[in-house]
Amino acid sequence: MKPTAGSFWLRSPGQGEIRQETLTAPAEGEVLVRALYSGVSRGTETLVFRGGVPDNQYATMRAPFQEGEFPAPVKYGYLSVGVVEEGPEGLVGSTVFCLYPHQSRYVVPVGAVTVVPESVPAARAVLAGTVETAVNALWDAAPLVGDRIAVVGGGMVGCSVAALLARYPGVRVQLVDADPARADTARALGVDFALPGEALGECDLVVHASASEQGLVRSLELLAAEGTVIELSWYGDRRISLPLGEAFHSRRLTLRSSQVGTVSPAARAGRTYADRLALALELLADDRFDALVTGECAFEELPDVMPKLASGELPGLCHRVRYAAE
Repeated sequence: MKPTAGSFWLRSPGQGEIRQETLTAPAEGEVLVRALYSGVSRGTETLVFRGGVPDNQYATMRAPFQEGEFPAPVKYGYLSVGVVEEGPEGLVGSTVFCLYPHQSRYVVPVGAVTVVPESVPAARAVLAGTVETAVNALWDAAPLVGDRIAVVGGGMVGCSVAALLARYPGVRVQLVDADPARADTARALGVDFALPGEALGECDLVVHASASEQGLVRSLELLAAEGTVIELSWYGDRRISLPLGEAFHSRRLTLRSSQVGTVSPAARAGRTYADRLALALELLADDRFDALVTGECAFEELPDVMPKLASGELPGLCHRVRYAAE
């Protein structure tokens, strides 16, 4: 009897549903994974849910195991943790992370799963994709000992960057966000917090992840002469304006993009996507990352929960989806 699965689909912008699928039995070199948890990426995934992906970015925005096409119907997502039920003997029973959409079971190539270290709880491992983005950003940014750094935007990515920077020796790290509630998150991560108007300036490096024009403008304002902003935000179909005619040239400021779709060229030669993801999972042994999971629901509730996440009715950082034990 072929295995079956429930999968979450965006039926039309703003409306999701759970569909039943019949899976093909895993062939040689494949694994059948039973999902334990998945995570909702609030930035990218809620943008997709609202139908905000620009036409010219359809190819760039495709998730590794996406089905359907933008704007809808589409099955989208990339933060899944599960247990291998069938596959090579050495993998059966292992907890693994996979860049797969929200689905209760799925069949993928062996190379698409990464074993979660025993030191990392499965429930926390849903953050692996976000921490991987943060790792790549810091490879791009290359912070130095003693740097003065601000992270503008206290979402999942910004907080992950701040958590990693908290480990750097001698750096001054401040998480900057317009929501005063992020102060508690910053405290849990071990970094300072400030509202935008109170942030410390003269920064050597600013990592911007607020996905707002105001946040990016403030990031430039916080730089010291010859400082750099690393831009992590994804704006979808929105256009933004920047004051590049003010102190941008006279202070020799730099604005540079970073995107997880490519391994940073600043990484040690030979680092692969697999290496980067494995490193992200190892870093998640730190229990401070639990502060980034701020909500949870059952998989069956996801069609009702996603509109609330997309609208901001349910605030917070990572929303975790729980699958029924079998």
